[in-house]
Amino acid sequence: MTDIKLKAKEERRLQAGHWWIFSNEIDGLDTSIEPGTLVRVVSHEDKQVGYGYFNPHSLIAVRLIQKGEEELPEDFVFENLDKAYTYRKEIGIRKYGRMCYGEADNMPGLVVDRYGDILVVDVLTAGMEKLKPQITKALQKIFKPAGIYYKNDSSFRALEGLTNTPEIVGEVPEEVAIEENGVKYAVPLRGGQKTGFYFDQRENREFLKPYFKDKLVLDLYSYIGSFGITAALAGATQVWGCDSSAAAVEYAKKNAELNGVADTVVFHRDDAERLLSALKKGELPDQPDMILLDPPAFVKSRKALPQAVGLYVKLVKMALEGMKPGNYLAFSTCSHHISRELFVDIIRQGASKAGRQAVLVELRGQAKDHPILIGMPETEYLHFALIQVK
Repeated sequence: MTDIKLKAKEERRLQAGHWWIFSNEIDGLDTSIEPGTLVRVVSHEDKQVGYGYFNPHSLIAVRLIQKGEEELPEDFVFENLDKAYTYRKEIGIRKYGRMCYGEADNMPGLVVDRYGDILVVDVLTAGMEKLKPQITKALQKIFKPAGIYYKNDSSFRALEGLTNTPEIVGEVPEEVAIEENGVKYAVPLRGGQKTGFYFDQRENREFLKPYFKDKLVLDLYSYIGSFGITAALAGATQVWGCDSSAAAVEYAKKNAELNGVADTVVFHRDDAERLLSALKKGELPDQPDMILLDPPAFVKSRKALPQAVGLYVKLVKMALEGMKPGNYLAFSTCSHHISRELFVDIIRQGASKAGRQAVLVELRGQAKDHPILIGMPETEYLHFALIQVK
């Protein structure tokens, strides 16, 4: 196995809890090594730091799989995935949820979501691509799925020199039926966003239930209706949901029927900014008591951060401008480039530009099956706030 040597004292950041090694931290970067090659990492004094896989063409040159001086187990893929599932079982996530979350489960670049007997997998890096045969074998042994769908559609794959061709092992249907917090959903696996469903908002949907009662709710970026349908089942008097995707809207309508709330929830294709503008102008049929604002990840890279922050501030401003005192705004962002501090500052800027006084009722994050590594802020990406207008 090839050794990668660090420059003097560059192991200190790893000892503090991080799991990435950047190209400028390596002593004598060998660009001839094939991307995805498993390597042993040693300090400048030749002391073993750990094992990971190497990509000489990436700023993140090594993603560690194991730290310390112990040998890497021969079947580390199975051991890591089995430990990841054990943790999910301990927190009560068995049938539906995220079973592997990259670095947080010592499998950097690998995401596994479980939809009953179907697994949807995102392989994001060359290192995980090389391990795919072992990953498939381990997943089949642990979960015994009817099918595994390697979605392979992330833009990160191109950065790693990988193609975006989906792969299917076994039988994978176009959609699956799942249940979350007592709500039933038909989920599009092949044509849906991410792996099909946003498990990361599970606990936030449950948290909002008491606030939905007797409210008129405006659900922006509704996707397949998870927040809006939860609101209706929790006692909202009326829910208006919108999404720019016609396919998502059709699934949202289908899910409303599935849960018996089609008379309470109205989903339609529309633009969120247009609706917020209409709200401010008093052009909507009625004024909502609560707005759900869960926009997509505008931040695809650190370079795009300033523009994305501006868009988020604009959305918060527009939402608060159209709300009465006592109304609620539930707002989320989903990019690791946005820290918790920046997220709160976005809310602060939006309230200031709207000329509104607001109270931060609660600040929350991603569900527990998306664990956050202390020492690695990149594993914390979802921020959620419930705000009340004064």
